[in-house]
Amino acid sequence: MDSKSNSANLGFEKKLWLAADKLRLNMDAAEYKHVVLGLIFLKYISDAFEEKYLELSKDKNSDPEDKDEYVSSNIFWVAKESRWSVLQSNAKLPTIGKIIDDAMIAIEKDNPPIKGILPKNYARASLDKTRLGQLIDLIGTIGLGEKEHRSKDLLGRVYEYFLGQFADAEGKAAGQFYTPRSIVKLLVEMIEPYKGRIFDPCCGSGGMFVQSEKFVEAHGGKIGDISIYGQESNETTWRLCKMNLAIRGIDSDIKWNSQGSFHNDAHKDLKADFILANPPFNDSDWGGESLKEDVRWKYGIPPTGNANYAWIQHFVHHLSPTGIAGFVLANGSMASNTSNEGEIRKALVEADLIDCMVALPNQLFYNTPIPACLWFVSRDKKNHKFRDRRSQVLFIDARNLGKLVDRKHREFSDDDIARISDVYHTWRGESKTKYQDVAGFCKSASLDDIRKYGFILTPGRYVGAEEEEDDSEEFEEKMNRLTSELSKQMEEGKKLDSEIKKNLASIGFKI
Repeated sequence: MDSKSNSANLGFEKKLWLAADKLRLNMDAAEYKHVVLGLIFLKYISDAFEEKYLELSKDKNSDPEDKDEYVSSNIFWVAKESRWSVLQSNAKLPTIGKIIDDAMIAIEKDNPPIKGILPKNYARASLDKTRLGQLIDLIGTIGLGEKEHRSKDLLGRVYEYFLGQFADAEGKAAGQFYTPRSIVKLLVEMIEPYKGRIFDPCCGSGGMFVQSEKFVEAHGGKIGDISIYGQESNETTWRLCKMNLAIRGIDSDIKWNSQGSFHNDAHKDLKADFILANPPFNDSDWGGESLKEDVRWKYGIPPTGNANYAWIQHFVHHLSPTGIAGFVLANGSMASNTSNEGEIRKALVEADLIDCMVALPNQLFYNTPIPACLWFVSRDKKNHKFRDRRSQVLFIDARNLGKLVDRKHREFSDDDIARISDVYHTWRGESKTKYQDVAGFCKSASLDDIRKYGFILTPGRYVGAEEEEDDSEEFEEKMNRLTSELSKQMEEGKKLDSEIKKNLASIGFKI
């Protein structure tokens, strides 16, 4: 699809969102999200079914009401009472909520892979049925028109766009389910998951997987060449992920349990070729007290008050012998020496696991103002086409890239993503171009260089740009420190003023 078509689709998605958001009224965005996305999923299932139904109807040797015809084509079977045309025709009835719930129940019953993931509370009294009917009419406009704009492509794009808009509307809580698209795209372009096992142990709504599929398709690969594994501790977010992947026909093994990846690792024996993740920033309530003897802590016991280095070692533990991981963490992870973090970072560097560090600009995330960075960890650098990059780390300072798309949010453009990923692949020896350091942007540093800086990994230290603010200091502590420093400076200022007045008086000046 060309850029003009993409632009037209985005315009459609935006208009659709504005119309849907008007119907929300006073309903909380977190609740409304499931109402809307459940209906979009239902529309997708029905559209895909209807398309196959028409195809079978034209074939004299086929029965369009034979369930096996759909299952063999990896299409969900939709019983008559659950089809979108039935919902549309009943949209104005006061019983529409129950009709939708019954449709969801029937679809889950007929299609075991999506059992337990669809929302089934549309009949609740708090949900305005008139506005629900209007929402059905609105979503009914998706997927109409030319064949290339039908079900999977357009509905998948709408689902993805709506996830981002709900993340914006929910603010801080959005971190549970959504990573901004441009960050996901950059991670995918960096590690290039063409073939193998892709894993995200804190997968949210599945954006890493969707972008990986797009990458494979864009580069002429086969989707069957990648296997997708994930885990999510929030059950409602897990449902969003399962719907997101099902809408795109992506086969996956996504597990849910409330204990989460640290305490109940659902893919305990998995060794992944690629890990893509955006774990919770600076999580202080991860239950590390009960895991101090865990086998995953090969490089040191992570502090119980911050899960950053538990996540890093969890990722390393799950990498195959030639695997590579790309993940997001708070900036403090690059420089903190609190509670053994500095020692763990030193051990990771000395083991030559750190491949690349990228400093990100502010305002990229919906859920936090905390500055963030990207880590890239390579299990065995010898097997990644390096010319001479063992015992080297690439530092990239991307803080000046990206543009504001509104007053609160910044995004990387495709050119920004290409600039960062291209220099990384050039450095790795995967380009005909010879890598060169660029002052203020990128620097290939030796382990000796990193030792000189006390194993601090902030790119600004190496590329020659202004150093990132270290966010590892708690806000209250930082405010107390700054207030104290300001008081001292003001006192010193008063003393200087007094001295100046005395000196001026001594030479005859009156003040």
